[in-house]
Amino acid sequence: MALITVQNITKNYRTEEVTVHALQNMNFEIETAAFVSFIGPSGSGKTTILNIIGCLDKPSTGKLYVANTDVLDLGRKDSAAFRGKNLGFIFQDFNLIPVLTVYENIEYPLIMVQNVAPQERRERISRMLATVGMTQQANKYPHQISGGQKQRVAVARALITNPALVLADEPTANLDSQTAYTVIGLMKEMRNKFGTTFIFSTHDTKIVGEAEVIFRLEDGRLIAKETVGGES
Repeated sequence: MALITVQNITKNYRTEEVTVHALQNMNFEIETAAFVSFIGPSGSGKTTILNIIGCLDKPSTGKLYVANTDVLDLGRKDSAAFRGKNLGFIFQDFNLIPVLTVYENIEYPLIMVQNVAPQERRERISRMLATVGMTQQANKYPHQISGGQKQRVAVARALITNPALVLADEPTANLDSQTAYTVIGLMKEMRNKFGTTFIFSTHDTKIVGEAEVIFRLEDGRLIAKETVGGES
């Protein structure tokens, strides 16, 4: 079953006297529990399509359905509520809040986005800390843990709201190879455990090699879709 359906999406930016065609007539579907990578050179449209799927930007034309919702018809308030309920985000620079502990960073969306009751927050965070192997670091601050540990916290924070979809923009860019493979493995474990769909934009061959579905972009166009064991 398709979690995401993209139909004839284009995105144009106007820069002084020049129109930039960031996305051109893009069509594809992504299934539930998929492990997907968008790849392509800089300027190919990777981040743009992630931002549109993530309801952070809107296309110039086209239709987009996420979790059976026509998200382009949502107003600003409803779009924010949809993101909070259905989506999680992971960033290459981690985006942890420096004045909050590991525990508090994971807790943040449960308070600010979903308003989860205290007892349920404690139970969910305790389970998530154990799942990502960060229980012993729960009371540390971001500056007191390694890059790989920060990304584990970012994964935990993205998944703590039980989203259907996690979007990750260059999530291993600031990690060494061994740590990157560890984090990718963790994400796959979480996908298998929770049925979450993961979508990446990346230049990193480590992620490309682990992806089960690859969308190749060039000049804002989808030029190929590849799956493990073949291409379509």
